[in-house]
Amino acid sequence: MRIKFDEQLKNLNNEMISMSAMIEKAIQEAIDALLTQNIKKAKQIMKDDELVDREQKKIESICFQLLIQQQPVARDLRIITAAMKMVTDMERIGDQAADIAELTVMLAKDPYMPKVEHIKKMSFETITMLIKAVEAYVEQDMEKAKEVIEHDDVVDELFLQVKNELIALMKKSTGCEEQAADMLMVNKYLERIGDHASNIAEWVIFSVDDHVRDEFPS
Repeated sequence: MRIKFDEQLKNLNNEMISMSAMIEKAIQEAIDALLTQNIKKAKQIMKDDELVDREQKKIESICFQLLIQQQPVARDLRIITAAMKMVTDMERIGDQAADIAELTVMLAKDPYMPKVEHIKKMSFETITMLIKAVEAYVEQDMEKAKEVIEHDDVVDELFLQVKNELIALMKKSTGCEEQAADMLMVNKYLERIGDHASNIAEWVIFSVDDHVRDEFPS
């Protein structure tokens, strides 16, 4: 019975890694499409979001089967619970990649007037958080997960910096107010992705650390 359960847990882990790879690719390509104003790539990202949703449902089904068909001990229960929470955050990251892609289609009509250097920096730091959060899960590395949570402060500071720059530009009435407003939304989506990466890291800690078994992350 335990051998079968361990095999199902291994399958769950493999599916989690697969979904993680999907959302990493989605956000990286969404930013690339944004910076290069690639409408074709942006539309493909929007279409591929269905694959992320499908993978989420598949993982949730595996988790329910493990809970119903088996009798998980405390640590197993934490791993399964964490996986169910993590896929929700991953699915939302996929949604936000699709949202950025949707804005890219509108933004690609004209050359960018707002500077995109800080958007590039913001996206780099956000993607770094996401990749490390996934690595922390795969490696069951609590210290790496804690680093991800701490790094969220860097993303928050960049978010405020980009936000203030774009608002200042909009106040100047230079004719790019609409474009700046769309960039402001991109900035917000990236900040949310950072929050989701931080949530994933918190659930990694929950699943690994025996001392937090009764403390559920928010």
